[in-house]
Amino acid sequence: MSSLTPHQSTPFSKVLIANRGEIACRVMRSARAMGIATVAVYSDADANARHVREADEAVRIGPAAARDSYLKVDAVLDAAKRTGAGAIHPGYGFLSENADFVTACAEAGIVFIGPPASAISAMGDKSAAKARMHQAGVPLVPGYHGDDQGDELLRAEADQIGYPVLLKASAGGGGKGMRVVESSDGFQAALDGCRRESQAAFGDQRMLIEKYLTQPRHVEVQVFCDRYGNGVYLFERDCSVQRRHQKVLEEAPAPGMSEALRREMGEAAVRAAQEIGYVGAGTVEFLLDASPSSSQEQDGRFYFMEMNTRLQVEHPVTEMITGQDLVAWQLKVAMGDALPCTQDELAIRGHSFEARLYAEDPAQDFLPATGHLEHVGLDLVGAGLDPLQVRLDSGVESGDEVSMHYDPMLAKLIVHGDDRSQALATLNRALAALDVRGVVTNRAFLQRLASHPDFQAAKLDTRFIEHHHDDLFEVREPNAEDYASAALVALDQLGREGASDSPWDRHDGFRLNADYRIRVALGASRAPDAEPVIVDGSRPHDGAPWRLSIQGKTLSASLQRLNGDAVAVTLDGHRRRLLASLDGNAIVLADTQGETRLDWLRADAVDHGQHEAESTLTAPMHGTVVALLVEPGAPVEKGMPLMVMEAMKMEHTLSAPADGQVASFLFAAGDTVGQGEVLLEFTVDA
Repeated sequence: MSSLTPHQSTPFSKVLIANRGEIACRVMRSARAMGIATVAVYSDADANARHVREADEAVRIGPAAARDSYLKVDAVLDAAKRTGAGAIHPGYGFLSENADFVTACAEAGIVFIGPPASAISAMGDKSAAKARMHQAGVPLVPGYHGDDQGDELLRAEADQIGYPVLLKASAGGGGKGMRVVESSDGFQAALDGCRRESQAAFGDQRMLIEKYLTQPRHVEVQVFCDRYGNGVYLFERDCSVQRRHQKVLEEAPAPGMSEALRREMGEAAVRAAQEIGYVGAGTVEFLLDASPSSSQEQDGRFYFMEMNTRLQVEHPVTEMITGQDLVAWQLKVAMGDALPCTQDELAIRGHSFEARLYAEDPAQDFLPATGHLEHVGLDLVGAGLDPLQVRLDSGVESGDEVSMHYDPMLAKLIVHGDDRSQALATLNRALAALDVRGVVTNRAFLQRLASHPDFQAAKLDTRFIEHHHDDLFEVREPNAEDYASAALVALDQLGREGASDSPWDRHDGFRLNADYRIRVALGASRAPDAEPVIVDGSRPHDGAPWRLSIQGKTLSASLQRLNGDAVAVTLDGHRRRLLASLDGNAIVLADTQGETRLDWLRADAVDHGQHEAESTLTAPMHGTVVALLVEPGAPVEKGMPLMVMEAMKMEHTLSAPADGQVASFLFAAGDTVGQGEVLLEFTVDA
C-alpha cells in the first residue's frame, strides 16, 4: 500500500442512516461517539421501532413495504435535505449497493458513506465482475456469466459444467435468488424459482451459473480503501455455516489458515478492490476448497466468488479481533481522511464468533416468525460473562413488533476470547443467557450448532448444516428432571398468581389444615398429540420443599428466583442454574446444554379436541401469495407443491396434506394474507 496522505477534510455534522433495525442502531452508536448527529428514516411499520427511538431526528418515508419506503431514493434524499444531513450511511441491504442512489446523492450534494458508483457497478453485476476479475488474474470457479439468458442455453451450460451447479441471481446477494440444482431434471423449476426471487428482491431476473463445490469453505476478506490509493485488509472471516445460502455463524480469524495463505488471500482482495477504484469498507468473498483431497494450507486453492461493496452483517467479529471500529473508519474516510492504519499496524488479537438471532423456526424449515416481543434480554452478570467479551448488536427491545415486511434477523451475539476454544465456550454461555420471548427464534438451534463436535473441531464447509442435519434438528426428549423443573416454574407462577388473603382466590394447591396439593400437566411442544405428562406435587405449610411425583419417581424439589429470569432449581440436592420463562403457554428452560420447551396444559388452556386430517391449508405467516401451482379440481398427491408464499424476502412452498384435489383457491397471486388465514379449500380422497 502507498504511504498515507495528510488529512483532507470534507466534514459533515449530521448523518442520515438509510436503513432500519440492528444496522441503523449500530451506525448511530459510532456516529454519536464521534459527535455526529443522527437522522433515522422509517416506514409506517417502523414508526415506533428502536432505531427511530434512538435517533436525534426521524422522518417518515412511506408505507410498510420496502419498495414504497426504504427503497425509494427520492424519499430518502428528501429526508436528508429536510433535516440538513450532510451524509447518508446506507447500512447493508436496501440501497447500499445501488449505484443510481450514489449518483443521486452526489447530484444532491450529499456525501454517500461508501464506494463510488463506478465501483458498485463494477461489482454489482456478478457476471461482469467475474469477467473483470478473470482479466485481473483472480482465480474463478468454473461457470457461465454470459448475457444470453435463454432457458435452453442456461440448461445447456449447466449440463456442460456438470451437476451439481449453483444458480445465482446476477444482481443478487444475501442468498436471494440462489439454489443448488442437483440434476438436469430439476433445472427448470429451480430457474423459475430463482428468477421470481431475484425479480422480487432486485428487480432483475438475470442468472449466472457456477460449478457447485461439494465441500467448500466460505472465507471472506475485509478490505478498506481511501480516496488516495491506500488499501489494507483487516484479515479474514469464516462464514461457512449457512442455511439457504445465508450465514448463521461467523468467526474470525478463519481456523486452519497459514500465514502465507492469509497474506495471499488478503493481498488478492486488496488488488481486486483497487482494480475498480474502491473507497471505503468492502468484503471480497472467496470459496476455499475444503475437500479431503485439498491441503489448503499448502496449495491455497481459493476462488473469487463476489465482492460486497458495503459493510457486512458480520463486521463485528473483525472489530473484535483487530480492536478497530469499522463504522468510525467509514465515517472518517467519507470525510476525506486517509486510512487510520497501515497494513503493518494491523494485527489479530484472539478469536471472535458472531451468531445471528433470527425470528424463525428451524424445525419448520426456518419458517419466519412475526409477533410481539414480550421480552429481550441478556443477563451477562448472572451468567458470569465479561461484558468486554460479549456484545449484543440488536435492532429490537422488549415490547417491539416483528414485522412480516423485513428480514427476520433480530440481533447479533458477538463474543471474543484469547483463542477459538475460549471464544466458543463464551458463545455457548452467552447463548444460554440470551432470553427472547414472544416469537419463535433460532437460539436453541444456534446452541446445537456451536456445541456440535465437528464445529468445535473446525471441520467446516458450506453444507455443514445439511451434513449434520439429524444431529442439529433432533429435539432431545425431556426426562423426569426436565418435567420436574418445568413443574416448579409452573408452581412458582401459580403461587404468585394466588397471592391472596382469601383461600377461594388461590391457585397454588392451598388446602386448609392439610398439605398443599396440586397437579401440573405438561406436554412436549413438538409432540402436541402425545399424552401429557402429569406431575403431582405436595408440600407442607411450613415452606419445606415440594415433593414431586413424576414417571414413577418422587423428588424433593425447590426453586429460587435469581436475577431476571434466572432460577436455581434443586432436585434431590442437585442444584442447577437455569433461564426459565413463560412464552405463551410454553415453559422454556435453557442452560449451556440447550433448551427444553414444554407446553403447560393448564385447565383453562387444554385443547381436548383430536387433530384430524386437514381439509384446508392456512397461512403459516403473514406474507404475499406469489404463485398458484395447480389447477382447481386437478388430482394431486400428498406433498405436491400447491402454492408459493413470500415473506421477509424468502419464498415458502405449501404442499398438499394428503392425496386429493384443490377445490378452490381463496387468494390470487399478489394478494397479501395474514397468518392463520385459510388459503384454499382441499378435498381429501376417500
